[in-house]
Amino acid sequence: MSAYDVIVVGAGLAGLRAATRLAEAGRDVVVLEAEDAVGGRERTDIVDGFRLDLGFHVLNPAYPAVRRWVDVEALALRRFPVAVGVRLEDRLARLAHPLRHPSALPETLRAGLVRSADLVALARWAGPTLASARAAKTGRDRTLEEAWDRAGLRGPLRESVLEPFLAGVLADDRQDTSDAFTRLLIRSFAFGRPGVPAAGIGALPAQLADTARRAGVGIRLRHRVVSTRHRASGWHVGVEGQEAVTARAVVIATGLDPALDVALPRPRGLQTWWFAADDAPSADAALRVDGRRRGPIVNTAILTNTAPTYAPRGQHLIQATCVMPSAATEDGIRRQLAEIWDADTRPWRLLRRDDIARALPAQDPPLRLRRPVRLDDGRYVAGDHRDTASIQGALVSGQRAAEAVLVDLA
Repeated sequence: MSAYDVIVVGAGLAGLRAATRLAEAGRDVVVLEAEDAVGGRERTDIVDGFRLDLGFHVLNPAYPAVRRWVDVEALALRRFPVAVGVRLEDRLARLAHPLRHPSALPETLRAGLVRSADLVALARWAGPTLASARAAKTGRDRTLEEAWDRAGLRGPLRESVLEPFLAGVLADDRQDTSDAFTRLLIRSFAFGRPGVPAAGIGALPAQLADTARRAGVGIRLRHRVVSTRHRASGWHVGVEGQEAVTARAVVIATGLDPALDVALPRPRGLQTWWFAADDAPSADAALRVDGRRRGPIVNTAILTNTAPTYAPRGQHLIQATCVMPSAATEDGIRRQLAEIWDADTRPWRLLRRDDIARALPAQDPPLRLRRPVRLDDGRYVAGDHRDTASIQGALVSGQRAAEAVLVDLA
């Protein structure tokens, strides 16, 4: 029976960050991962030569945790335009960040989606948080819908742009999410330019795993933990089909496994459809939404316009994302995509559909930016459900869990 100082259950972002910090502090650490690869929800599979992330993911290099613990340059990040295309009844409109894409300002103004009253309301809602993140962390929190109503944000900018765009980001098409969390997210988008690693989102946890191994962490794949029991000598961790492992401390970093008896926030789900096409329906790399709200798709993008590395040479990859629960059918998705992209989608090949019921932990108001990482039974827990539903939250939670373990073991 192997014995360690700390066992980390789960090789997602939080688990890998926790393990690295513990190893750097001189602790003997092993990570037990049930799947055949690290990453958890942040993984990439090769299907017919295409790189398919587990759902549509983006990496925002503006996150402080990413700047601190990730070598973004090594990931060869392919960045999306800070813009969104909006399919309307009679035309396609395009809105772009005026500072990032100043040449697109006339087109943005001509789109007819931004009225002066909407700009005033938008500034009233988001302006203080853009000036200082502290503005979102103080005062009473409420749902996003309530906050927009109070700010007077109505009309086409809200209904045709913000609602569908944020539905795909928050996995919430009812605007029930914390207003404070949403404003912090908008701030990160304003100051960063999200993208995808050239090799897929799975390159992020792969890099973190390499860092962990260099620090001395052992990572065991296909090791599904089925029990954690406290005994006089420490923790006894049962592994399916393997010898049990013991340690002085256990960090639960699976984030989404209810079998380990860790209370988690209510999950939100997303569904992503991946299509292959011989010809790209557009040269635009910006995310596109259906401003008519005529179907389940909340966003779609031609991934290969941003990252050609996601497809074999001469091929193109298109994603379409829906909020779960979803009753979408392939025929319905193809019809809506045909309208959004003004293209014949019949020749497109469906590569895969990802149903991710636990894509994100719900961020209900009032927002709690720091949930405890110590469990009442002596275990520790890490994951974006301890902080914010983001890559930032996952990494920070792993660091916090590791620091708590180090204090207690000392």
